[in-house]
Amino acid sequence: MRYKGVIFDLDGTLVNSLEDIADSMNTVLKRYGFPTHDADAYKAFVGRGMTNLVTRALPEDAQDEVWIALCRDALLDEYGVNYLKKTRPYDGIIDLLTVLSRMNIERAVFSNKIDHLTKKIMAELFPHCHFGIVLGSGPGLPEKPDSKGVLAISYHLKIAPENLIYVGDSDVDMQTARNAGMIPAGALWGFRTKEELISNGAQYLLDHPMDLAPILQ
Repeated sequence: MRYKGVIFDLDGTLVNSLEDIADSMNTVLKRYGFPTHDADAYKAFVGRGMTNLVTRALPEDAQDEVWIALCRDALLDEYGVNYLKKTRPYDGIIDLLTVLSRMNIERAVFSNKIDHLTKKIMAELFPHCHFGIVLGSGPGLPEKPDSKGVLAISYHLKIAPENLIYVGDSDVDMQTARNAGMIPAGALWGFRTKEELISNGAQYLLDHPMDLAPILQ
């Protein structure tokens, strides 16, 4: 068997978290008198960490260090109590994880979401699914597309990078996999487009979560 494990992105890959992210950020924007955005607009804002999300959501004339820091702290508070209001696993994800477990394929998660929220979401939405390791960004673990986080997972799982598939829904995810020497697989059910995934090096394109299983057989 060539592939021995799968590392998953979180938002837009395992879970549809778009509305909770959009609602939380819009609440912060309203609080400070800034215009809000439709939920679909946040598809382009997420994926590169919370600071980038806040920067993209703010008007250009407010994208300075003071406003970004203030709104980031406010978003952490707001999202920290609303992160599971509407967020759910995508259809087919639980089935896929069950199949991978039966196939003895290792599973792990690396997200640009901060570490403690990544772990809380996984624990609450996937209580019966085992993952070898779940990591989010934080001190010592730079955000994707830096490969340090996924390479740490490779070391933890004792699986060489070339034997791991990284599944994600964005350019950042495909770049991360390539930077680490892993196999990039694009989740077409997520937030970004097929064209973005292809142009950033996706080796596999998955229309549905269960499309991953035959690749691993």
